[in-house]
Amino acid sequence: MSERVVLAYSGGLDTSVAIGWIAEETGAEVVAVAIDCGQGGEDLDVVRQRALDCGAVEAVVADAKDEFATEYCVPALRANALYMDRYPLVSALSRPLIVKHLADAARYHNATMVAHGCTGKGNDQVRFEAGLAALFPELKVLAPVRDSGMTRDKAIAFAEEKGLPIDVTKKSPYSIDQNLFGRAVETGFLEDIWNGPIEDVYAYTDNPAEPREPDELVVSFTAGVPTAIDGKELTPLQVIEEMNRRAGAQGVGRIDMVEDRLVGIKSREVYEAPGAIALIAAHQELENVTVERELARFKRGVDQRWGELVYDGLWFSPLKSALDGFIAEANKHVTGDIRMVLHGGRAVVTGRRSEASLYDYDLATYDTGDTFDQSLARGFIDIWSMPAKIASVRDRKQG
Repeated sequence: MSERVVLAYSGGLDTSVAIGWIAEETGAEVVAVAIDCGQGGEDLDVVRQRALDCGAVEAVVADAKDEFATEYCVPALRANALYMDRYPLVSALSRPLIVKHLADAARYHNATMVAHGCTGKGNDQVRFEAGLAALFPELKVLAPVRDSGMTRDKAIAFAEEKGLPIDVTKKSPYSIDQNLFGRAVETGFLEDIWNGPIEDVYAYTDNPAEPREPDELVVSFTAGVPTAIDGKELTPLQVIEEMNRRAGAQGVGRIDMVEDRLVGIKSREVYEAPGAIALIAAHQELENVTVERELARFKRGVDQRWGELVYDGLWFSPLKSALDGFIAEANKHVTGDIRMVLHGGRAVVTGRRSEASLYDYDLATYDTGDTFDQSLARGFIDIWSMPAKIASVRDRKQG
């Protein structure tokens, strides 16, 4: 039996050409693996047949939308994960899911190598290879675009020479990656960071400047997991899909940023993640109501570090696993309802309620019936400020 290579297959030009390219370069048989993370586009059966027509000995396709929502997007929500305080890890979240399926396929098909179509300038090469190193360290990794000179013009020439069943003329002015959690757009005229995005960049969101009626809704959480919208119980996948639809219709979730890539360069990225941005805003506000002050303060640092680890391709690292345990414990009481208004590109929280609330009306009110003993404040302030006071006296003595 020939040596086998498992290829992360998208159905596009580069990965379709890579099937024959890898076979010629290595003499190995290629098993194509395509994963549906909610990116839309072609039917999986069409993608599978194209892989076979391009020379794959086997083509595996998997509908992983539910898995992606529950095991990858929900943990990101519970961690309020926003890289550089803005980016909800759209592409970074799907890569460990794809890696998991690649490793499983490699074991099943007795493959010795895994291949991907990443370039040498992006983050995804790291995410694929670091993930595979953690899950299946014995595998060799091939990266034809990065390591074998498979440029776009060579890929087109190869496709035409071999008569591959793929349109080699269709080329978007942008590089686009999308899934259930959002959409990433780069290259083309966006590489000039002075140029503003135009409307045809966007597909998940409507123009927030267009007049429309606001959309009010209630999102319910159980232990930090979104479980219902407007009282209707839904799966995580259904919640994200519904929030994408409703928040997207209000132009929520457009992000234009210059991002620090792991490989050391700055990159201009345009994202749209309507459901992710609205749900993170709702989850953060419910945490404000239900999580104790010192735990909430510490968790903000953990959330940032969690997001950095995922962005940097370390989903399967020991530190990420340990932080998952902390985040789960911190979300234990994050149960309740958040009312939001979606309008004009914004998701604004207008109401909160929870049986686990730490908000005490009788302590917070300034009206009659206030149960907070204000006479305790003087002594508290004296003790709290004592170290600074003592240091100030010393500093004045020493000039």
